[in-house]
Amino acid sequence: MNAGRKTPSEIARRLGTRAKRPSTGAWRRETFTLPRGEARDKAREWFAAYPKAAYMTEIEFWRELDDGQIEFTIRRLPSAD
Repeated sequence: MNAGRKTPSEIARRLGTRAKRPSTGAWRRETFTLPRGEARDKAREWFAAYPKAAYMTEIEFWRELDDGQIEFTIRRLPSAD
């Protein structure tokens, strides 16, 4: 069941078009940049409001910036919104 051969340029063009579309993923993400203590408090606030068991809440990414602040992204599912 071959619908026709695709050349590498056709595949690249198709994937490039797909990448330009906005993501419609199910995850809700929010990024924060806060001092270490406030970052910890914000993460605890999110885990209290959106428990991991119901929303699959997690810290998706974090790093310490040169000025000592923490930049992090929290993601969760909007399952019960």
